[in-house]
Amino acid sequence: MGRILFVASTFSHIRNFHRPYLSAFAERGWQVDVACGGSSMNIPEAHHLYPISLEKSMTSPRNWTATRQLRRLMRENRYDLISCHTALASFFARLAVMGLSHRPQVACTCHGYLFDQNTPALKRLVLSAAERLTAPVTDLLMTMNQWDTQYAVAHKLGKQVVYIPGMGLDPRKLPSATPQQVQQLRQELELPPDAFVLLFAGEFSPRKSQSVLLHALSQLPQKVYLLLPGQGSELDACKHLAQSLGVAGRVRFPGQVSDMSVWYAACDVVVSASRSEGLPFNLMEAMFYARPIVASDVKGHHDLLAQPQAGLLYRYGDATPCARHIVHLMTQPEDAQRLAHAAQQAVTPYLLPQVKELIMDHYWDLISQKGTLTL
Repeated sequence: MGRILFVASTFSHIRNFHRPYLSAFAERGWQVDVACGGSSMNIPEAHHLYPISLEKSMTSPRNWTATRQLRRLMRENRYDLISCHTALASFFARLAVMGLSHRPQVACTCHGYLFDQNTPALKRLVLSAAERLTAPVTDLLMTMNQWDTQYAVAHKLGKQVVYIPGMGLDPRKLPSATPQQVQQLRQELELPPDAFVLLFAGEFSPRKSQSVLLHALSQLPQKVYLLLPGQGSELDACKHLAQSLGVAGRVRFPGQVSDMSVWYAACDVVVSASRSEGLPFNLMEAMFYARPIVASDVKGHHDLLAQPQAGLLYRYGDATPCARHIVHLMTQPEDAQRLAHAAQQAVTPYLLPQVKELIMDHYWDLISQKGTLTL
């Protein structure tokens, strides 16, 4: 049997998105280890957890310490396969692989390049150079949207590049909310009975661009309310912006929340203003729950919503067409219902049972190329 090391920036990333894959390897008799930055978390499917010095800054000197830690782990445990996730962790994990005498195979999952055709030239140059530098040790590159896939193929960022429909949305973790739960949440949030409710759950970061939604809200009728669950560096700035725009009374900042099923059921429209995405779980969840969606027209969003016509897209950063789409859904409920139904139908290929089988096939195909391991 083999040994695999999963690497990501945080243990929460592995816990939230990759436990089915850890379990699949463990069930085949593999030793499954996890190395991440930050505080360790309970991940029952892993045999060993290794906290390393990764920080979410490419220039942090601690990341070079993390590279040395990863290289030592790889030498001591002689892994057969490295499965790396998140852009920063994937870069430093692949640097650690370079030069090893016992060179493990590397499967890199791209959860969304942090650049696209509209990224400023210097930033795009730096980020794409990091991918080109590590391409020679990237035996399998799995990408989640068409732009990333086409870019990776064109620039030969992996020996083998394959498209995957995300990591898989698990229907078992998406319970239905009761009317009583919905009523209780709306009361706790002090929403008027006739409130038309928008929802965007996500980290408060420059990339998520919640400020665009606040500007859109300022153009919408007084009955429209915006729910913004989450934490992050931009939270205070968004609270100040809501005050300055005169919409603070119609915005709710509840912090981190857990049971999202009730929040989806309590809203009328799910919105997003992200600058870029890989393949966003929050929109896939909204689609599963048959919510109409208004989102920025960026990669990831475009893949999920454009071709199946399962949502309304607007130019990134432009609050006016965002507000216009929301008004349309308010005044044309039949269109909102049609979009919701189309979204629920369109999410089927992204559900875990199908996606897990596809991804594990890619792993086994890669491993079989080495020809020395029992699958």
